[in-house]
Amino acid sequence: MNLLGTTWRLHGDGRSVAPGQVVTPDERLSWPRTIGIGLQHVVAMFGATFLVPLITGMPPATTLFFSGIGTLFFLILTRGRVPSYLGSSFAFIAPIMASQQQYGVSGALGGVVIAGLTLAILGLIVQKFGSSWINRLMPAPVTGTIVALIGLNLAPSARSNFELAPVTALITLLTIILVSVLFRGILGRLAILVGVLVGYGVAVVSNEVDFSKIDAAPWLGLPQFQTPTFHLAVLGLFIPVVLVLLAENIGHVKSVALMTGENLDSYAGRAIMADGVATTLAGFGGGSGTTTYAENIGVMAATKVYSTAAYWVAGIAALLLSFSPKFGELIATVPAGVLGGAATLLYGMIGILGVRIWVQNKVSFSNNINLTTAAVALIVGIANFTWTLGSLTFEGIALGTAAALITYHGMSALARWRGTAEDPLTPDTDPATATLAK
Repeated sequence: MNLLGTTWRLHGDGRSVAPGQVVTPDERLSWPRTIGIGLQHVVAMFGATFLVPLITGMPPATTLFFSGIGTLFFLILTRGRVPSYLGSSFAFIAPIMASQQQYGVSGALGGVVIAGLTLAILGLIVQKFGSSWINRLMPAPVTGTIVALIGLNLAPSARSNFELAPVTALITLLTIILVSVLFRGILGRLAILVGVLVGYGVAVVSNEVDFSKIDAAPWLGLPQFQTPTFHLAVLGLFIPVVLVLLAENIGHVKSVALMTGENLDSYAGRAIMADGVATTLAGFGGGSGTTTYAENIGVMAATKVYSTAAYWVAGIAALLLSFSPKFGELIATVPAGVLGGAATLLYGMIGILGVRIWVQNKVSFSNNINLTTAAVALIVGIANFTWTLGSLTFEGIALGTAAALITYHGMSALARWRGTAEDPLTPDTDPATATLAK
């Protein structure tokens, strides 16, 4: 079957699939099974995708609309070779919240558009020249530091929501933790969604939920769209996010290639461009920025179904749900306590993802260049250092990112000139340090 340039072969007879049997991106199951897997992808992205608009105060239905549009556009631009769902990116939370304080929602949307356009341009460059230059600009010591400081910069926000309803927040957090450790497979991967649902139930019993807007909302209607305004001052907040999205998209392509056994390097630039365009469209219409979703990679890993046909189903289902204002208002009723419990884990997870980048790439902190890069940038980002230059204000994420890049490349250049340090990318071979790292 051909759908906007995507051709799938029916997998087997379409009726029976052996457990663990791999379904490749250009294959599909029978349509009933494909629809079932597609809806499973929608459920997988729910908990995380909706947390971003809920935390930032943006309309959930609008975010869902552009999430669906972005997913479909991604599939078209990658020619149906890279299965992916584009959900809300946590990397946008901090810059959106910071820019809203001064310029409102429209100013934050302008920042999302700028980030999206920048990412799309970088995607074109990657498609033309490859991605090796990204590794030179942002080696693991720098990338891990930037990802970590973006997550940890949000810690005060998590605490604020947690303190508004500590019992609900604690139950939400504990549920997520218990589900993630007690269950395997799909349920374990949906721990955030389960935790939010349990926390929501507690909030209902505690009269923390206001249902009045749900009753007033119609069943069918358009999402709430809003146009952006552009301010030079938000550049420093949103450009660092682009670096994170670059790493996420390249990581996604490599992960899918590893799982499917196919070489997808030629599609890395297309994937980055698609995410950039999807984020740009979201910014122009009132949605939050998008990124490829680890939750959906988890679904693929658990089911062994990598068919992009299932993602067409997921994207279309997300679009249909976005046209129900009643559904959007239902999502918007999630109270602060639930958000505080989930955010306590999620923001920390973003920070730890940075640490994971260090570990996976064997970053040696016995090397002073790596150590100093992380030490300076993390303190600047977590403490939210601020620097005002005329009408421009640069805060923790922007300054921390700049600190990481300048410190790493500056120290590396000086060390090469003086011959005073080893290559910071050389893994640590000291037996004592290696033992401590295990």
